[in-house]
Amino acid sequence: MDNMHGYFGDLYLKKHCMGSRVARLAKPRIAKMTTETGCTKQAKIQRVDSFLIRLHEKARCEIYPRTTDVKRVKVEDKYVKWAVDYPDYSPVVYTSEGVLKGPVWADPDLLTTEANLKWNALDGKVSRISHMGSYEIGKDKLPRNPIGRTGLKGRGCLGRWGPNHAADPIVTRWRRDEDDKKVKGEDGKNVLQFVAVQRRDNHQWAIPGGMVDPGEVITQTLKREFGEEAMNSLEKTEAEREDIEKAINELFDHGTNVYSGYVDDPRNTDNSWMETVALNFHDESGSGVSQIHLHAGDDAVGVKWMDLTSKLEIYASHKDFLQEVARKLQASW
Repeated sequence: MDNMHGYFGDLYLKKHCMGSRVARLAKPRIAKMTTETGCTKQAKIQRVDSFLIRLHEKARCEIYPRTTDVKRVKVEDKYVKWAVDYPDYSPVVYTSEGVLKGPVWADPDLLTTEANLKWNALDGKVSRISHMGSYEIGKDKLPRNPIGRTGLKGRGCLGRWGPNHAADPIVTRWRRDEDDKKVKGEDGKNVLQFVAVQRRDNHQWAIPGGMVDPGEVITQTLKREFGEEAMNSLEKTEAEREDIEKAINELFDHGTNVYSGYVDDPRNTDNSWMETVALNFHDESGSGVSQIHLHAGDDAVGVKWMDLTSKLEIYASHKDFLQEVARKLQASW
């Protein structure tokens, strides 16, 4: 990720110190850098603040997902940061019944019971470490969303207090015509396609992905989720599963980091939030996983190869990830 940090750092400095226009995607960890002086240091911190505020839009949606009557308290932009005094802040308290029942993927309810959870650390097999750096623990002894207030206290429908870790595999190929030639976009660059799944819960199109199980390596999560959501490997025959596994293993041996950090997700709360690691797996020749029939399964109701374009309407922060993939592969956008 370091190369990407430098790329966006340079772009921001050109805009604020030299007047060039730039993209807005950034890496939050840059805020921890302290060696810069003058314009460099100030610009990087300002850029990160702007990016984080922008990310926090969906996490402040009025109606909480999967409910019809749970409304967040409205939080204006100027009050998002915890450092800003907001004495009248009184967020709605909500944790879904499904989470309160205590499934294996959920923490104890710290609003009604006491538990010795290890913040900012590996707690047994459960990682409570944030990609954003150390998060604060409030006076109520609960972790604080590293971006700021959301208008809702508790866990909502998320299982973990603090970061809830996910992994998103961005599988891509070049769009080709009937003669197997790469198709070009209006900007003269080759058109890139990615595997998109339609989510069962809200029917939005998204990158296939899922939660990282305790003790699981990220690459295991990526392979498992892609196989289950995009290829419905759970319902394949043993021979079909072997073919799918071989194609996925070959492709997933060569991944490129796209992003790791906070995700602007409507499920986020003041005390629980989504973070992800997004990696790109590109089938350059189109002879690998591109040849395997896509079949929606698990949490998806639809799956298809979708063109990367600036006009995409897609779930959460996934559009930002895809734009970065297009930049890295010099594809049309």
